[in-house]
Amino acid sequence: MNYLLLCLSFTLLGMNSEAKVNSLPSKMVAHSFRLKPGQDFMEELTAWAKDHHIKAATIVSVVGSFKKINFRYANQEKGTSQDGFFEIVSIVGTFNESSSHIHASVSNGKGETFGGHLLPGNLIYTTAEVVVAELPDVTFTRELDVGGSGWEELVIKK
Repeated sequence: MNYLLLCLSFTLLGMNSEAKVNSLPSKMVAHSFRLKPGQDFMEELTAWAKDHHIKAATIVSVVGSFKKINFRYANQEKGTSQDGFFEIVSIVGTFNESSSHIHASVSNGKGETFGGHLLPGNLIYTTAEVVVAELPDVTFTRELDVGGSGWEELVIKK
């Protein structure tokens, strides 16, 4: 019985022998900065990554608001822009100085929450307090996933 519970626990935790997850360890260096009204979130994040020669990073936290959003929603080819006032609920993703994969969730003045793939054109309303974690021991690249998604997907290299 205990053996069965142990096997079930490992399976639920993804620790079974069939798991094929490519994982590379890295220390993390935290960086924080603030974006100001009118700045474009994606343009500023990319410029910051280029200025700091970031090879691999992830977004830890973003608190603030947008006055314009530009998202690509699930399974859509083009982005959708909206003007208004939006609280940033969450922004997550991976990036480096030449590419990114960032998703965001925002809420409008009625508290309705929605999100999608963040494109250029998301303009800061009041502020965006950004904390990112640089992963200096690895490099993120993007390669076409020919047999899978058909998109350029994350590849992690030492």
